[in-house]
Amino acid sequence: MIPGSFDYHRPTSLSEAVALLSSFDADARVIAGGHSLIPMMKLRLATPSHLIDLAAVGELRGVSAEGGEIVIGAMTTQHELIASETLAARLPILREAALLIADPQVRYVGTLGGNVANGDPGNDMPALMMCLGAVYVLRGKAGERKVAARDYYQGAYATAANPDEILTAIRIAPPPAGHGYAYEKLKRKVGDYATAAAGVILTLANGTVATCAIGLTNVAETALFADAAAGAVVGSKMDKAALARASAAAEAIASPAADGRGSAEYRRKMAGVMTARALSRAFARANG
Repeated sequence: MIPGSFDYHRPTSLSEAVALLSSFDADARVIAGGHSLIPMMKLRLATPSHLIDLAAVGELRGVSAEGGEIVIGAMTTQHELIASETLAARLPILREAALLIADPQVRYVGTLGGNVANGDPGNDMPALMMCLGAVYVLRGKAGERKVAARDYYQGAYATAANPDEILTAIRIAPPPAGHGYAYEKLKRKVGDYATAAAGVILTLANGTVATCAIGLTNVAETALFADAAAGAVVGSKMDKAALARASAAAEAIASPAADGRGSAEYRRKMAGVMTARALSRAFARANG
């Protein structure tokens, strides 16, 4: 289908973009890479009268280290995440996941902010942001505020952001050196959304799991923070019994819909399988 008619705006500063969004209120949407919004517009699931393109807002790009945190501008592309030496050294799971998103053409345009901002349950990065304890920086007409990624997602395409707010940056306190990480994604073909996926961040103490965080992708109406599944392996040496407990806990919170990727039962089972695989690989990495 063809999108409905709209007026196109291309601000060159964040303040200009916020002013435009505030003035048009519910009739406007911001666009980053466009890989979520444009398909929705073509299906008439989104019908904005004004489209505000953030591509020329240079202050929303880049990766930097600030006071013990890594700050990633919302318009930083997946390709730039992959190429970042800072992220490779301190947040390598982002590179691993970005390489599994769509294909190179999409990754050159698709942005981290676009991936996490709108609550698309199929997007990969929200689950990782939950694992990493990320904080989202939002800017609106009332100023700036911060929302934890674990509190941001409220349902399919429903988030804690106000209609006049733009996600400007993601702040992450990196896990300690030597942590274990993995993102396991089951998909039918290159470029597809996950049938099910799981991200894991963990640390060890004396060979046992000291801390663990698990996020699940595309097995519910939004990304899931699998707290019980993570708790199931804390204190263990990632033996088969611990992996089975974690897998079962992941399946218990998954509520996928049946679609072309498989039945609800199959996709729920794969949530557990991806969790076990990610845990095993993260544990092996942490052990060197």
